[in-house]
Amino acid sequence: MSETDVAPFAPEWLALREGADARARAREPVGLIGDRGRVVADLGCGTGSLGRWLAPRLPSPQHWVLFDRDPRLLAMAEHGVPGATTETRRRDLASLRPTDLDGCTLVVASALLDVLTRPAVGALVEAVVGAGCPALFSLTVAGRVELSPADPLDGAVARAFDAHQRRGGLLGPDAVEAARAAFTERGAATRTFASPWRLGPGEGALLAAWLRGWVGAAREQDPDLPADAYLERRLEECSRGALYAIVHHTDLWADPAGDDR
Repeated sequence: MSETDVAPFAPEWLALREGADARARAREPVGLIGDRGRVVADLGCGTGSLGRWLAPRLPSPQHWVLFDRDPRLLAMAEHGVPGATTETRRRDLASLRPTDLDGCTLVVASALLDVLTRPAVGALVEAVVGAGCPALFSLTVAGRVELSPADPLDGAVARAFDAHQRRGGLLGPDAVEAARAAFTERGAATRTFASPWRLGPGEGALLAAWLRGWVGAAREQDPDLPADAYLERRLEECSRGALYAIVHHTDLWADPAGDDR
């Protein structure tokens, strides 16, 4: 179970969240990229939503190398980066090597780090540092959710969800700090930026889908939670436009050249 009741990498979920992602992404890292966005490796590219947001903000010409393990998503992403040439590579990112990034001048990824284990993040950091190019990892879950109006069960659900995110050795909300420490150990300069989703009546479908997944994961982690009644209350508030949520994420910039500009 992920943040949603839809499969976490299903095209339907990726489409549902794309607008909220675009509004949440930190703008400051774009200035740090400068002219280093000529050949961009997009890791776990999904349907190409990060490319659709970032490519128009970078100088041309650009070439994007799209990595994903799902051939359906690669086929959707291949023609989804505006104003850029593209190529696709089917890869399991847990086994990424520096040679896979040969020729790339920038590495990017979105909503990726929190679904990796510590060894996988370490291997990813090694690949980026070995390639010698900067990297931007955006929209990693931060382990903080703010709901308005508040409910007495909010904290318990949030704690159970975060514990669920860490099951099986996944980093979940610890991912940014783990990746930042790994980059720092290898001499890379790092910076972090807040990139929260701000959801309200205008994003009712996304908010409802996120709620079902968030509570569902918490229920799976802690079956003793009165999760069904809680979810019913929250969905009722959502249906009448009375619920607001801030789902905190963090964007991580890392530059092996030690240049944080």
